[in-house]
Amino acid sequence: MQRHAFSLVELSIVLVILGLLTGGILAGQSLIRAAELRSITTEASKYQTAVMTFKDKYFALPGDMTNAIQFWGAAHATPATCKDTASTDARTCNGDGDGGIDESTASYEEMRFWQHLANASLIEGSYNGVGSGGGSSYAGAAPTSKGNKSAFWVPWFYGVQAPNSDTVSFGGNWGNTMELYQEGSAYYVARPDEIWNIDTKLDDGMPGTGKMMANKGDATYPCTTRANQLTDAGAQYNLSHTGKSCYMAFANWF
Repeated sequence: MQRHAFSLVELSIVLVILGLLTGGILAGQSLIRAAELRSITTEASKYQTAVMTFKDKYFALPGDMTNAIQFWGAAHATPATCKDTASTDARTCNGDGDGGIDESTASYEEMRFWQHLANASLIEGSYNGVGSGGGSSYAGAAPTSKGNKSAFWVPWFYGVQAPNSDTVSFGGNWGNTMELYQEGSAYYVARPDEIWNIDTKLDDGMPGTGKMMANKGDATYPCTTRANQLTDAGAQYNLSHTGKSCYMAFANWF
């Protein structure tokens, strides 16, 4: 009786093919991730340009403008109720005109920010101006990054913040800042080395200084080498940490 089996040469060829396939998949994943990270900077620059154009046209920041309802109508006639009223069309609410984007539940200017930009046809999408869950979530109110499905948002007082919270743990006005932030318990968007790569290309490569900064979100601070990196110019990225542990901020962006 003859028995048929693979020869060593045939087995070697199969192993080589499997190795090539595995290598191709890993290389492809790396290229996809690199493209995702590049898209984040492209999106951030696009929104920066949109805000500058908005200011030139309406003489105010989106979300903060005091005469928004004159252009697009009121989501609700009563200002106190308007801030909590989700928009299904262009109707919106006025801001307080103080020159900054208020992130408190008193106005939801950081939510109306994106709606005003969309109403002015400066960005794509449709935004309800209040988010969901009574304003505790940015779902429906902020654009999602193509890079990692996280939301862009615009806190005026920049600080260490808990997810889905308006509470800032330390004071300090960092100007009009745009963050890329993932809501929920795992709200990090990238690894420290990925954020460092972007920061080095755009800015100074340091998480606590310049126009490109990074924030952390848990007690072990794996994103950076210092606990309070936003107030410590000596903080550096924790490049040995291989997990997602950072979210990024574009400080004084507009």
